[in-house]
Amino acid sequence: MKMMLEELMQKLKTNMDEKRFLHSLGVMKTAAELAACYNADVKKAEIAGLLHDCARDMDIEHQLKMVEYFGILLDDIQKREKVLIHGPLGAVTAERDYGIADEEILNAIKIHTTGDADMSMLDKIILLSDFIEPGRCYPGVEDLRVKAFIDLDDAIIGAFDSTIRYVLSKGSLLHPKTISGRNFILMQRESEGRA
Repeated sequence: MKMMLEELMQKLKTNMDEKRFLHSLGVMKTAAELAACYNADVKKAEIAGLLHDCARDMDIEHQLKMVEYFGILLDDIQKREKVLIHGPLGAVTAERDYGIADEEILNAIKIHTTGDADMSMLDKIILLSDFIEPGRCYPGVEDLRVKAFIDLDDAIIGAFDSTIRYVLSKGSLLHPKTISGRNFILMQRESEGRA
């Protein structure tokens, strides 16, 4: 698996700019640390973290052509908020170009931009790692980094809240999966008496 990770890194490095590659390494490292903290599969977390943005540096026109070619169905929000396309396209790219067959890894890549209801541990780890990796710098990121290793769901809610505020400040469309993901965790916590 170590050799595989090295090979994936070399291939990825040729397919994205240096800044995005460094971000991907940061997400990989953070995902591995979170996986170890929460007794999740560290190798899966490393691979998903490394490849989460594997389709991000394609220009939008190319992304749209690839989406059509692979028959990826975009919802109305993704069609308008094109930055969200690289999640589902990334899952297909990871499978086709990087040989990833693990459905859990592919799903974590697919939903890392929006989140979703009833996310797996790996889904949560990748979404949050993308949000808090060492290269990220925005108000509140330090608090989220601390929370991430204390209460994963609490940190995820903080990430969702931050995303929602940012999207609203830009006057952009909110993806319903982000709302569903946030509400799912809040309702789950409430039913467990942890609200």
